[in-house]
Amino acid sequence: MIGIEVTKNLRTAIEASLQAGKVIMQIYDTAFEVELKDDKSPLTEADMRANDVINSYLKNTEYPIISEENKQTDFDVRKNWTTCWVVDPVDGTKEFIKRNGEFTVNIAMVTKGKPILGVIYMPTTKTLYFADVEQRQAFKSELPDHETEIEHICKTAIRLEPKPKGSKLVQVVGSRSHMSQETLDFVETLKSKGRDVEIVSKGSSLKFCLVAEGKADVYPRFAPTMEWDTAAGQAICNAVGIEVISKDTNKPLLYNKENLLNPWFLVSKT
Repeated sequence: MIGIEVTKNLRTAIEASLQAGKVIMQIYDTAFEVELKDDKSPLTEADMRANDVINSYLKNTEYPIISEENKQTDFDVRKNWTTCWVVDPVDGTKEFIKRNGEFTVNIAMVTKGKPILGVIYMPTTKTLYFADVEQRQAFKSELPDHETEIEHICKTAIRLEPKPKGSKLVQVVGSRSHMSQETLDFVETLKSKGRDVEIVSKGSSLKFCLVAEGKADVYPRFAPTMEWDTAAGQAICNAVGIEVISKDTNKPLLYNKENLLNPWFLVSKT
């Protein structure tokens, strides 16, 4: 555990993510059913059971929860929250349904609209990303199982480091399910400036992780996302000096807004 300090809240988020991952994989290996929510997005038993598990951990803290699968608290109440959790029990439900493995558990803590810690867990590979923004530390750990103790996680964790700037080759993160025309236009703009461009495809919040761990340079997201899709990824990026900038305000994305829909954004080193 040398060099890694895991706060009580970060420990809680990590433990919740691993147990959520465990129940997700129990369902992943079955003939699960798919429902459609009011907004036509897919929902499976994995989303609901993982949400129950995460809530069971986080409700023991003093902070309220914004989760994709919870009934949302009215903004008249939320606007008075200084600190809260932002959760997506299964980020990448479409990837879960396709069984391509690229889905994650996302748990973040937000204070005054800014992510201060984040956990992203990929249950299929048992890969864990976690970050403390205030300590400017982010790590990746490959786990033997979903029951792995925090002490083992810290012993095996590798510090995340983004790519240095200056390469002619620009690796651009694209979505497997949501590649938009605007993203394609962004790529063409880079090419017009004489840059070589390689598209790196990933599902779910793993796109943030690619930039944070130096496997890509930039992630343009010119398509809809919700706060729970991005909060944990933004925490991990922010902890290693990568910004997640709104295309509307040219400032970092903020959380616990009245409208939980994000504007378009760009993830890159400043």
